[in-house]
Amino acid sequence: MSHKSAEMYELKKKVEELKKFRGRATELVSLYIPADYDLNKVMQQLRDEYGTAQNIKSKTTRKNVLGALERAMQHLKLYKQTPETGLALFVGNVSEQEGVSDIRVFAIVPPEPLNVRLYRCDQTFVTEPLEEMLRVKDAYGLITVEKNEATIGILRGKKIELVEELTSNVPGKTRAGGQSARRYERIREQETHEFMKRIGEHATNVFLPLLEKNELKGIIVGGPGPTKEEFVEGDYLHHELKKKILGVVDISYHGEYGLRELVEKASDILREQEAVKERQLIQEFFKHLVKDTGLITYGEKEVRKALELGAVDTLLLSEGYDRVRVKAHCNSCGWEELKTMSEAEFEAYTKNLKTCPKCNSQNISFEKWDVGEELIKMAEESGSEVEIISLDTEEGQQFYKAFGGIAAILRYKLQ
Repeated sequence: MSHKSAEMYELKKKVEELKKFRGRATELVSLYIPADYDLNKVMQQLRDEYGTAQNIKSKTTRKNVLGALERAMQHLKLYKQTPETGLALFVGNVSEQEGVSDIRVFAIVPPEPLNVRLYRCDQTFVTEPLEEMLRVKDAYGLITVEKNEATIGILRGKKIELVEELTSNVPGKTRAGGQSARRYERIREQETHEFMKRIGEHATNVFLPLLEKNELKGIIVGGPGPTKEEFVEGDYLHHELKKKILGVVDISYHGEYGLRELVEKASDILREQEAVKERQLIQEFFKHLVKDTGLITYGEKEVRKALELGAVDTLLLSEGYDRVRVKAHCNSCGWEELKTMSEAEFEAYTKNLKTCPKCNSQNISFEKWDVGEELIKMAEESGSEVEIISLDTEEGQQFYKAFGGIAAILRYKLQ
C-alpha cells in the first residue's frame, strides 16, 4: 500500500477522535484553510471573531471561545505559510468536567489538497470535509460505446463524473439509392473504425494521466450491441490501458444514464476488484500459518519486535484495530509503566492508578497515542509495505476476529 493510504488511515483515526468531542455550548472552533491561502487573512478573521466573541453573554462560553481563538492564533504563528495541502485546525475546551477548562489544539495537514475555506464555532467540530476526503476512492475508467455515440466517465468512490460525450458520422443501415451495398458497407465500416479510433484517443487522454499517477484501478466498457467487443478487441486503446480492462457489460442507455447503468451492472466486478488484493494477502498469511513457514508473526508485541528488527516485509493492519499505547509516569520518583490497551481500558487505568507503586506519590501523568499510527511510522522507516485490511470482506472479518487485526509477513525467519 502506498504512503498515501497510511496517511488516510491516520486521518480516519484523527477524525474519529474529533467526532467524540462535545462542547457544553457553541465553543468548539473548526478552521479550514485551503492550500495556497494567505495566512494573514486568516489571522485577521480570527482577530475579528475575537472582538465579536467579547459580546457572548455566558461568562463560561465567552471564556472558552476567547481561549480557543487565542490558542488558534498562537498555533498559526508556527507556520510561515499555509502547508502545501492546506490546514485544518480544531480548537476548544474538550474537558468533560463542569467548570474545568481543557483547551486543546488539533492540527491536521491533510493528505490531499483542501479546497474548503471555513470558520465555524459550534457544539461539535466540523469534520465533513475531511470525511469526504476519506470517501474518495481509487478511480475507475468508464466507457460506453455504440456505433453512433460514446461516453467517457470516471468513477471515484460513489461519484460518477461524465468527462466526454462523442458522436459519429456513421451512416445508418438504410442506404442511399444507387450505391452498391458493398461500397456502402465499406464506407460504414471505415466511419465506424475512425470513430472507434477517436474514442480510443479521447479515452487515452483521460485515463493515461490517472494511470501514471497510480490512481486508475481498472476500466469497464459497456454498450448495447457488439460494437463494445469490437472496440475492446481492436487496437484502439493505449496498450497499457487495455491491460486495465476489468470487464465488458451489456447496457441499454448511453450518456449520463449509460454511465450509471454501467456502474450498476458492473458492481460485482468493482467489488471483487477492491477485495482481490486484500483477499490474496490474507490467503498468503493463512498459507504461511498452516505450513508453519516461520515467515509470519501476529499480535502487537510480536509485530512491534519484528518491526524493530527490520524483519517486516508487509505490515497487515485491520481498519478496526483500535488499541492505544499508554505511558504512566511518576513526576516525583521517575517510575514509568508502558502498556497497550483499548480506549475503554485506558479510562479505567487512569482512574485506578492513583498513586505511584514505587513512592506512593499522587503526582502521576499519562501519555497516550494510537498504536496503529505508531506501527505504520515504524514500517515506513524500515521500508516495509503497509496494507490496511478492511472489514468489508469475510477474510477481513476473520483476520480481525482471530488475530486482533494486526500481523506481519516477514522478510526472513526470526530466531
